[in-house]
Amino acid sequence: MKQGKFIISADPQETPGSDELEDPADAGPDAELRPFVVGAGHHGDRLDRALVALAPEFSRSYLQHLIESGAVSLNGVPARRSSQKVKAGDAGQVELRPTPQSQAFRPEPMALDVVYEDEHLLVLNKPAGLVVHPAPGNWSGTLLNGLLARDAQAAYLPRAGIVHRLDKDTTGLMVVARTRTTMDALVQLIAARAVARQYVALAHRAWGGARVRRVDAPIGRDPRNRLRMAVVENGKPASTSFEVLQDAAAGCWVRATLQTGRTHQIRVHMAHLGHPLAGDELYGGAPAAGMARQALHAFRLAFEHPDGRGVMEFHAPLPADLRQALAAWGLRYNESGWLKSHVS
Repeated sequence: MKQGKFIISADPQETPGSDELEDPADAGPDAELRPFVVGAGHHGDRLDRALVALAPEFSRSYLQHLIESGAVSLNGVPARRSSQKVKAGDAGQVELRPTPQSQAFRPEPMALDVVYEDEHLLVLNKPAGLVVHPAPGNWSGTLLNGLLARDAQAAYLPRAGIVHRLDKDTTGLMVVARTRTTMDALVQLIAARAVARQYVALAHRAWGGARVRRVDAPIGRDPRNRLRMAVVENGKPASTSFEVLQDAAAGCWVRATLQTGRTHQIRVHMAHLGHPLAGDELYGGAPAAGMARQALHAFRLAFEHPDGRGVMEFHAPLPADLRQALAAWGLRYNESGWLKSHVS
């Protein structure tokens, strides 16, 4: 580690959401049977609307799923339609099953590659395939679950101390808080653009042109595909600096420095330049050089330690699949070359 000052920032990244709900029947064994009688104020209402008033801690969409899965009875008969009308005096019961979300924040022991730890924070090297935070389709087996199992005090922190994210298939460095004071301080550093995060990426097509390019292009949800982000006129401001490290006929090896931290920012901006990442099929890339995931690695993280012990700087070695991909395209793996200079 070395002392210095780094003013390259990223806001906490958010993961694209989803309206998809998991099957309530798979939500777990714990359930509450709640009897109800329809009052005069709900006479003539749809069944799902009446249940919202009776169980306000659950969303209407989730209650609709309960109805459709047979968890609601009305006057002794299973109710199957959310649109069914109820009358004053109707009696029934609803089996309130825990949502997958409510069960997501559970400890799950897992091996984590922790590269630094003290009483305030830890820095880890995330592997490909590990989801950072529970979300639809990934309510367990996430980094958050692993942190809860590793450190008892993580249960007392929002998001178990996670202050920024990496995509599921992006590898590399993350910092995680171990106390609330440290978490608040790290969030403030990120918001003030005082946390340096740099990446290396393997992309399609030879680079050509200027060695260094800065992309200032707003990012928002892709109006044609809600699972993607895109450069859109009304998006959030987003800025990334790119420097080509090596070039080949098949593609290029670049270093990326974030000035902001939007969802999928590097992937979107590289695609915007006409250089989608190898393996990144969501943004126009294709499996190449043996890469079946997006070829993106967070290799450098630097920040001022919140307790005043100076600037901390960490480097994560390139994972094996990226090393092999570089060799497949005839590019040289020279770690010292892309660690020595930094675009700011």
